[in-house]
Amino acid sequence: MSDTPSKPETKEIPRILLSAGSSSSGKTTITIGLLAALTEAGYKVQPYKVGLDYIDPSYYSEITGRRARNIDGFLMDEEGVRDVFIHGTEADGDADIAIIEGVRGLYEGFDSFTDTGSTAQIAKILKCSVILIINARSITRSAAALVNGFKDFDKDVHITGVILNNIGGPRHEKKATEAIEHYTGIPVIGVIRRNNSMKISMRHLGLVPAIEERRRADNYDERIDFIKTTIKDGIQIDRLLEMAHTAPALERPPKTVFTPREIEGERPVIGVALDEAFNFYYHDNLELLEMAGAEIKYFSPIHDKKLPDVDGLYLGGGYPELFAAELENNVSMREDILDASLSGLPIYAECGGLMYLTEKLSTGVKGQGAHNMAEMPESTHDMVGALPGHTLMGHKRVVSYNIGSLAVDSVIGKTGNSFRGHEFHHSEVTDIPKDAKFAIKLSRGTGIIDGWDGLTVNNTLGCYAHLVASSYREFAGSFVDFVLQIK
Repeated sequence: MSDTPSKPETKEIPRILLSAGSSSSGKTTITIGLLAALTEAGYKVQPYKVGLDYIDPSYYSEITGRRARNIDGFLMDEEGVRDVFIHGTEADGDADIAIIEGVRGLYEGFDSFTDTGSTAQIAKILKCSVILIINARSITRSAAALVNGFKDFDKDVHITGVILNNIGGPRHEKKATEAIEHYTGIPVIGVIRRNNSMKISMRHLGLVPAIEERRRADNYDERIDFIKTTIKDGIQIDRLLEMAHTAPALERPPKTVFTPREIEGERPVIGVALDEAFNFYYHDNLELLEMAGAEIKYFSPIHDKKLPDVDGLYLGGGYPELFAAELENNVSMREDILDASLSGLPIYAECGGLMYLTEKLSTGVKGQGAHNMAEMPESTHDMVGALPGHTLMGHKRVVSYNIGSLAVDSVIGKTGNSFRGHEFHHSEVTDIPKDAKFAIKLSRGTGIIDGWDGLTVNNTLGCYAHLVASSYREFAGSFVDFVLQIK
């Protein structure tokens, strides 16, 4: 027998990464248009989002018919990034191409001196070319200086093309294109003219989620179609595809988190809240719960009058503050969830789910950090009351990675388990009793109060922390095992 080690298995995946000089450069709109154009042309396109974002991927999933995935270099090591990436290209059938949208500017990350958590880090891990989107409003020759700066900042990041956004007219396009190609040697492969019809509805946490925007906007399909047509006309898609096919094969990690397990007996049913108010879920979390042995049953705290027959509940994040009146008016659903909590049903709630489980929710509160909250009038609404406290909306703004460990055994793991996650909210929970119990101690982040998160009553746990199951790998198995233990 030969002692020569076998070569790692590799996979060929054409891929390209869309990044920008900063936020608000048009990355998401251009990505939406490109996904729509490629899907229309018959490509099986697998979308990804760098960083921790629920809303942009909701559009990508709807457009491509494939589950968009999030990859993050702070939460995941290199093998974890490749695991999620390769699995995504196979989970819904083999993809023809992967399109990755970056987060913020190309080099923004966790700190000032490393690329941890940045789009650049992901480009290097996945060995893919970068298309740099430049917001060219009011600049021409300066655009070349910007591109050169990004090109020279990290020689291991390969910027192979530029897309100019917010171009005013033919003269603007000519000057900016000539300057970039002359001074940088990088081709301009796309020019998008300035047009307000390219914008998608925004609010305080970013875009309006696709599930809600489709229901509330009469011209949703027309707007997506307009964006698609604009991208088809403005970007040299054939050149972009050529760049995507230059990406080398990727090594599969030796172990994958996406491994189904067998459980004895009947599969436990976990109810997942899904509607306009609750739709912030990472697909990895739901898929890994199923792989751990659970059956997922979706329900709506807004529209359904009764809680379905379930063995556990998962209430994700979202916008309960914008649907507080509807949630309050659905008394039978609130009573069912409260009864379930009092009876010891395992319940896990993240951010918006936490807010819904408290006693009251007040909107329109005036205070520091009330960002873009004008759409919410001052009002107070009764919520479920499974957890103590009063949620005040609009009083503070928290956007951060967090690091924590479990202080007690709970629905999401055993005492001592540690995780990296994130929190993103404009609310705080007040009027918490002094004897309240918490399951999570944070070493980084804000949480609910004094570095504690995971407010706990019976088997109900509500937290501001959002967990990613492909990063915190104990999540899915712990959840299902806890439900089976209580069942």
